[in-house]
Amino acid sequence: MSDVLAGSSLIDGFKGEQLRPGDAGYDEARLVWNGLFDRHPALIARCTTTKDVVAAVNHGRDNGLTIAVRSGGHSAAGHSTVDDGLVIDLTLMKRIDVDPDAQTCRAQPGLTWGEFDGATQMHGLAVTGGRFSTTGIAGLMLGSGSGWLERKCGLTGDNLLSAEVVTADGRVVRASKDENPDLFWGIRGGGGNFGVVTEFELKLHQVGPMIYGGLLGCAPDRATEILSFMRDYMADAPADLGSGVAFISAPPEPFVPQEMHFQPLVGIVICWTGSKEEGERVVAPIREVAQAGVDMVGEMPYVALQGMLDGGGPYGIRGYLKAEFLSEMSDDAIATLVEHGAKRPGPMVQLLLEPLGGAIAEMDENETALGRRDVTWCYHALSMWMDPAQETADSHIAWSKELTQAMKPHTTNGVYLNFTNEDDEDRVRSTFGAEKYARLQALKDKYDPQNLFHLNANIKPTA
Repeated sequence: MSDVLAGSSLIDGFKGEQLRPGDAGYDEARLVWNGLFDRHPALIARCTTTKDVVAAVNHGRDNGLTIAVRSGGHSAAGHSTVDDGLVIDLTLMKRIDVDPDAQTCRAQPGLTWGEFDGATQMHGLAVTGGRFSTTGIAGLMLGSGSGWLERKCGLTGDNLLSAEVVTADGRVVRASKDENPDLFWGIRGGGGNFGVVTEFELKLHQVGPMIYGGLLGCAPDRATEILSFMRDYMADAPADLGSGVAFISAPPEPFVPQEMHFQPLVGIVICWTGSKEEGERVVAPIREVAQAGVDMVGEMPYVALQGMLDGGGPYGIRGYLKAEFLSEMSDDAIATLVEHGAKRPGPMVQLLLEPLGGAIAEMDENETALGRRDVTWCYHALSMWMDPAQETADSHIAWSKELTQAMKPHTTNGVYLNFTNEDDEDRVRSTFGAEKYARLQALKDKYDPQNLFHLNANIKPTA
């Protein structure tokens, strides 16, 4: 039986929705966030329970199908979908149970961060979540865990207490410090290499529902002064201060003066989770250096900050994403970033500089598969566009590659692979380093020796 025929056959014992080409809802269900990947699966299995996931995994394995696993569909490299294979779609699995007394929750993988935050913020609780509220919780949890709260709360996976995992042989196992601790270590950074996670148990933190935050919009000629100041200021800043500096174009929103619409800006994102009074004191030196033409920083709901960038990355946008950790934010690195930030090829292109440290660095390097807790800055080259013309794609991809090449003298190995379209074998090995990669490969041999789950930042089994 061919892959296409096998993939399009329905799954026995499956209680959720199964969609094949031509079915009502198929074309909507096959779409993912990054419009570069317009693929047509033979079957989309929209799971509603862990039993559905088991049935789908068994079907894919027994029929030799290529399997893509989809939570929010935000994979930069298009791993959430596949031509002619099977998509195990988790987007209907959205249960979340919050225990406000214990400050924990159990959450299913179909939740977006907007949905997750909406539930936890009812109790004034949160954990580090994605910078687009439309991002699914699962991919971020397993492969990066970066967000505005990372300096206060650590990476998302640092707060994982346990997980329910469907392995390649169709077993349902629990991973925690006490149960299958090897798997628990590996899924916190190893992505979807070892199975499909169907439930996360997380530690939560007291955040919100109101915080002191927002955006300072500054003239581009302030870029060098702003980056130089933020490099020094964030080195000793309190962990309650999450931030970012971004080269962007001003959105055509009512809060932006009309003459600034679509014009280049340097934006400073502020996320302060302490008191308003202390926040005003901590942000005052940033304001002084920024000389912002647009000042949107004030008391606001945490969920509003989490959704603030959504308009700049709508579903279906085309994106070629690159990112690297900086060995240091030197003056030469700043000059290179300012130069390339000034020649972004389109209004939806963003160059984001993210300060790390804080709670990230407090966890031991070997506690999770995700590493490089020593670095203090990361840059994200988010080359995004809507125009389908090839020349537009070429110019945007070229900008990202040129920036990456120019920044090579200032970068170091180990950036989280969720951040980039690039995940070839050499990049995966260098990201984890030889010791961690060998440990991850041993886990792959144990839990997925046939590499059933290979649409990811793939760790190849030794066989």
